[in-house]
Amino acid sequence: MQLSTKDTNAKLKVSEEIFGYEYNEGLVHQAVVTYLNNARSGNSAQKTRSEVSGGGRKPWNQKGSGRARAGTIRSPLWRTGGVTFASKKRDYSQKLNKKMYKRALRSIISELHRNENLVVVSDFQCSSNKTKDFISKMNELELTNALIVMAEVGEQEYLASRNLIDFDICDVTGVDPFNLLRFEKVVITEDAIKKLEEQLQ
Repeated sequence: MQLSTKDTNAKLKVSEEIFGYEYNEGLVHQAVVTYLNNARSGNSAQKTRSEVSGGGRKPWNQKGSGRARAGTIRSPLWRTGGVTFASKKRDYSQKLNKKMYKRALRSIISELHRNENLVVVSDFQCSSNKTKDFISKMNELELTNALIVMAEVGEQEYLASRNLIDFDICDVTGVDPFNLLRFEKVVITEDAIKKLEEQLQ
């Protein structure tokens, strides 16, 4: 199987197992959900009526005052009271087998290639760490929204791209299912393809 580079029109031989893999929608969905859940901190926590400080004494007599009966000033109905169904810290992490994760990445990369959303370039370098240089590089490739995958991200490329919403840059080890699907196009260098093939074998 061969891919053509956009900047030089050269042909690059690639593995059919990585770039011609059958798309598995269910597996891709599972991989994305697992990735997003594993990114959650799960630190949200509130206090119930038993955990809020104070409220141990009955505020007034049960009868005779004319006011509504009350047993504690920390009732969820009261201001500064506890929360009725308080959220607690929890672990959202899920397990996904390595083989399943690799197959999901293969599915996504192959689908990107089939839909012509995978752009192969011989190399990707910015002349400086200025954002305008990065944007001009993207304009040369006719891209408005893309993830750039490199074998190793240089400091200039990182600094030039970090302030842009529509673009992101990562090395091969940082490739994940969510970011591959989040952008319209995925730009990948020849060196990154070789590393990616080794990683997904």
